[in-house]
Parts: sequence; C-alpha cells; structure tokens
Amino acid sequence: MTVAIRHDDLRRRNRAMVMASVRRQRTPSRTEIAAATGLSHSTISAISADLIDEGILIETKASDPRTIRRGRPQVALGLSPDAASVIALVLSLNALSASLIDYSGEVIAQETRRLPTLTLSRSDLVADMVAMVQRLIAGRPFGVKPAARIALAVQGTTDAAARAMLWSPITPHSGIAFADILEDAFGIPATVENDCNMIAVALRWHKPERYRDDFIAILLSHGIGMGMVLKGELFTGTQSSGGEFGHLVHRPDGALCRCGRRGCVEAYAGNYAIWRKACEQSEDELPVDIKDSDMIALAARARAGGGAEREAFRRAGEALGFGLGSLFALIDPAPVAIVGHGALAFDLVEPALREALARTAGGQHSKAISFDTEPDEMPLIREGCAMRALTFVDQNIFAPGLDQKSAEGSRE
Repeated sequence: MTVAIRHDDLRRRNRAMVMASVRRQRTPSRTEIAAATGLSHSTISAISADLIDEGILIETKASDPRTIRRGRPQVALGLSPDAASVIALVLSLNALSASLIDYSGEVIAQETRRLPTLTLSRSDLVADMVAMVQRLIAGRPFGVKPAARIALAVQGTTDAAARAMLWSPITPHSGIAFADILEDAFGIPATVENDCNMIAVALRWHKPERYRDDFIAILLSHGIGMGMVLKGELFTGTQSSGGEFGHLVHRPDGALCRCGRRGCVEAYAGNYAIWRKACEQSEDELPVDIKDSDMIALAARARAGGGAEREAFRRAGEALGFGLGSLFALIDPAPVAIVGHGALAFDLVEPALREALARTAGGQHSKAISFDTEPDEMPLIREGCAMRALTFVDQNIFAPGLDQKSAEGSRE
C-alpha cells in the first residue's frame, strides 16, 4: 500500500533535513549536504535559497581544507547566529547556571551562582531560577533575538513529558513543574530534562564518529547517573527520564544510598560512598557532599599505596562493572563514556570494573566494550540543553516556514 505524503509535509521534512545537516557538519557545501541527506542538488539549492532569504542560513567559506578546489574555497552554508536564541539552564548540587545561546550554538552570555540546594526552600529555589533567567533576558545584547526555547537540565528523575522534576538528590523538594513555572513567567516554551540524558545528547553531536547509534554515558560524581542512546534514539522511559543506573541494586540491603534505599550502585561508587569506605566509616553513615579537591587528594593517596583508599576505589569499580554487566545482558555491548570529576580517578576504578564485567553474562564480550573519559560534565550538559532547544527551533519553528505557519494559523 502506497501512502501519499502531503506537499507541505514533504517540504517541512526536507527543510528539517537540510538544517540538521548544516548543524551537524557546521559549514558543509551543498554537495556535502546532498551526500548526507540523499536529497537532489536541485532540491537543496531551492531549500537553501529560501532559508538564506529567511535569514536562517548564511553563505560562508568551507572550514574543511579538503573542500578547497584548485585554490578556490567552495561556498558553504552555515547557521545564521542572529536567526534565533535559546536558554540553557543547569540545576546541580549547590549550583545554578544559565546561558543565552545563539542559533549557531555559541554562548552569548552566561551566569553561574552557588546555591545551597539541599537547604533552600522550594519557593526560594524557584525564585532564584526565575530571577537568573530574567537577568539573562534583560541583559540580552542588541541585535540578538528573544529566546525561542528554554531547556532545563536537573540531577534526578524527570517526567517523560519533560515538564517537571519528579525527584532529585540535590533538594528535599519533589514534583516541581519547572516547565510550567518558566513558561508562566516568560511566555517561552520550556522543557525539563535529566542531566545525564543531556550529556548523551551532547556526546552524539560532539563525537558522532564514536557516539552514534548505541552508547552509554555514565556520570561519576556526587552521585551516579546514566544517559543511554539505543538505535539512535535517546532512551527516556515511558513515565520518567529512565536510565537510573545509579539506583540499580548492587547488594540487597547493603550500604545506605542518597535516595534513602540500600545497596544501590551509587552507594558504592558515588563520591560519598568512596569517601565513606576510604575513611572506614559505617555503611549506615548518612551520605555527605565531598569536595572535588578532597576526592583528588584521596585518589592520590590511593595511587601511592594500598589500604582503605585503594580498596574504596576498587569496590566502586566492582559495583560499576556488575551494573554494566547486568545492563549489557539486556542490550548489546556498546561504547561507554565515563563522564564527570570521577573520570579523573578512572585508572583506579577500571581494573575492578573490567574484572567484574567479565564475570557477568553481559560482559562475555567485555574486550569489545570500550571506555573513554570526559572529566568535565558541565559543558556537555549545557551543550545537550542547547542542542535540545535548538533542534526544537529547527523542527517546529523554522522547518514549517513562516508562510506555512501562517497558513496553519489561518486554518485554526
């Protein structure tokens, strides 16, 4: 059975494909766009001419020297920075940051503040976030268009509809509908995302040669988080953000976790868990926030000799390895990115991780599972939010075209 495609739908799809190709390749030629999309040269020429007229794309010189022919730079297409802007918000343990980002993905303005998230009241947390966005909007440089989308990343569980933070270890408050709050305050469409999911989104854009169809991003920090891409799609579950790797049970009724349960992977591999073990404290000891500088010093002591420090990192690797082995028993082995400050001590964790992984059904092909490290998670989270917001602008605002959106509005 042949299914007809409306001309408007085909036009929207083709425009979206061209914009996505330019965003991914940064400054491709029309020939490179044709190779990436499968669209004809005539179609790409017509679409690019329209997008240039609309101020969405610009003509520029190709940045890749391989595209130069006989000493003459080939004309390439780029995203017009002035076409739109978006806001990326990141709420993490004791910190809040906001960035204004232009249509090409460059940061225009940014603010970061320390916040006592564990003790801050619900109303003050919301007020601080709204005030930061307000300052960013008020200080928007001349010529920069108003933000078309806000993307907020938070540690913890978010709902699948990307509207609210359901639970987070960084605050005692739960069920905060941040998207509704931001939309009511600023009239800008907003979304709420899990921070590790945004790391996965960023890695796919940042290193497409390694992170493409199937890969795992594991955050090693105060807690343990995971973002997962399967078959080219971000896994988000059906009711929540999904991928709560840190709260898989490693040892039933074991060490106390920040979530209040016992035996989670995080209760053995999070910063507080490693510190607790290294200091020979009870597994019933309440989790506390450990400074990054203290974790660096602890890793140095572990490298210098054996003892409790070395054992703490070994035990963390074991928990991560068994957890990954259980995961890879359900899905095919895939590349793994170890992200966050904990990646700086991956040399202490990796041997036990690989040993535990090899003892599981999912780790039978453990030699095919590769690890890479990204010690600074914040730029990735911000980039993931930016790409989430910018692709929304691409697909829902610019792909239909102004004429088509006006026509759709007249039919309503």
